[in-house]
Amino acid sequence: MHYDDFVEKVRRAANIETTHDSQLAVKATLATFGERLTRTEKVELGAQLPKELKSYLVEMGDVERFSLEEFYNRVAARADLGRPDAVKRSRAVMMVLQEAVTEGLLKPIRQRLPAEYDELFGSEPHSPLSPTR
Repeated sequence: MHYDDFVEKVRRAANIETTHDSQLAVKATLATFGERLTRTEKVELGAQLPKELKSYLVEMGDVERFSLEEFYNRVAARADLGRPDAVKRSRAVMMVLQEAVTEGLLKPIRQRLPAEYDELFGSEPHSPLSPTR
């Protein structure tokens, strides 16, 4: 998938008005996701993405552990968004990411993440205390 196609799919999925805002959402979400990944995961995931998206993943250092709530907070801060928009746009980015890379690559990454992250990839929230409720 090409960079422009990725950004446009996110724009449509999240009902974002401008391409620029869609680009910000993509960058903020992938940079935050990159913080959760090991170096090897970043390289492998980046190998299946356009170079522009790959660069977002590898901007940050070593793997960090943080909750899904903190994930949304970081996306909101990076993209200068309110919480509801950060959630909606993050989920749209991850939906498109799932289309752009092979399941065999993404599945082990998802399995390593805490169960609460399943909703980032489109699953229903696990708990009434979920950050998306």
